[in-house]
Amino acid sequence: MNLYNKQLNKAFQSKSVLKIITGINNTNIGNVLKISKAADLSTATYLDVAANVTLVKSLKSYSNLPICISSINPIDLYNCVLAGADLVEVGNYDFFYNKGIYLTAEQILNLSLEVKRLIQGIDICVTIPYHIGLLEQVLLAKELENIGISIIQTEGISRFYQTEFTSHITGISNIIDTSIPSLYSTHFLSKFVNIPIIASSGFTNILVPLAYTYGASGIGIGSSVQKQKNIASIVKYINQSHNLMQSVKKLETIGSLSNSVSKLFTNLV
Repeated sequence: MNLYNKQLNKAFQSKSVLKIITGINNTNIGNVLKISKAADLSTATYLDVAANVTLVKSLKSYSNLPICISSINPIDLYNCVLAGADLVEVGNYDFFYNKGIYLTAEQILNLSLEVKRLIQGIDICVTIPYHIGLLEQVLLAKELENIGISIIQTEGISRFYQTEFTSHITGISNIIDTSIPSLYSTHFLSKFVNIPIIASSGFTNILVPLAYTYGASGIGIGSSVQKQKNIASIVKYINQSHNLMQSVKKLETIGSLSNSVSKLFTNLV
């Protein structure tokens, strides 16, 4: 599937997307512009920012990167598109979680349909809630693909479902506990849908290669970027993430080539 945005389409096709999250509720223009500047100077693919019209307008005049805005409010998404947002994301469910509200798969689908009717000719990403079971996640992802959603993002799965699959990466589970749910979800969803998947749940640059091998086309990093002290350190951190991703892709290519050569020699013999 091709994305509307050519710049993003190329990155997603090559499975080398790095989304930099400035903070879903971060409307501090100075702070966001600092992260944006670092992203522009690095190998970042696009920015994910709060659904704030003023912020979007400022970034469009400041950054060369595509701007994504995240919200559960279709009107906020629409207004930000008018302000210049390049893609939108149905997500940021923390607003509901904080109130003890957990959206069902049907509600997410209906919300996505509403956004798609309201916003035409622009890429839409939808976050799959962590709290629904794996089967429901797969069915929802396939429904979203069928209605023309461009990208899905994993939020992870509930701990109730984790125990079945921990054997895959038990050795490092203590280190990456916060991102394990997203990895599981990404792994399973990638087997059933053909649209790109963004893994974004507590990731650090060290985990970028792991997410890629689990089927992600891209990674979202936010809190780890926010911890960096200045623009130079943010640039370095993002570039490290990108280099780690590229190294895995090179190893994968070498492995594929090695297998092809082995098969060739086998056939010759």
